[in-house]
Amino acid sequence: MNNAINQHIVTDPENTNAITATLLSDHLRPNFWPQHFGTIPQWILLEPTVFAWMDRLCADYSGGIWQFYTLSNTGAFMAPEADDASSAPWSLFNTMNGNCGELSSEAAGIAVSLMAYSHHAMRTECDTMTEHYYRLRDYALNHTECSAIMHIID
Repeated sequence: MNNAINQHIVTDPENTNAITATLLSDHLRPNFWPQHFGTIPQWILLEPTVFAWMDRLCADYSGGIWQFYTLSNTGAFMAPEADDASSAPWSLFNTMNGNCGELSSEAAGIAVSLMAYSHHAMRTECDTMTEHYYRLRDYALNHTECSAIMHIID
């Protein structure tokens, strides 16, 4: 069992607080959704909704393995696993706003997770879901691909 943990640190230039993303090891994956989202109504729909957003925004998406990340600000998200043979970005196009972009696997995952979280928060009117959206958005706002992420979700 691989217990390796990868961390990405995003620093907020305003106050030098860092939000760290930690890749969950395989043995922690089964508890990801109930641990972070278990108090949210219909939380069981979140994972397939993230997949659906990726399918909707990315013509080249055809399923695959996803990685789960936790954030040091108690946020969480998932991202499609990067293809080791190629570091080619994901091409996303949002037909609702006409915006497109080339995003890394992590940035694409952040974008589609934000879309899913926003819509789930509106549908369920759950403040806890809204808090999850803002925790992930805080990470995204200081991400190296912030502009591309925000362009897609705008």
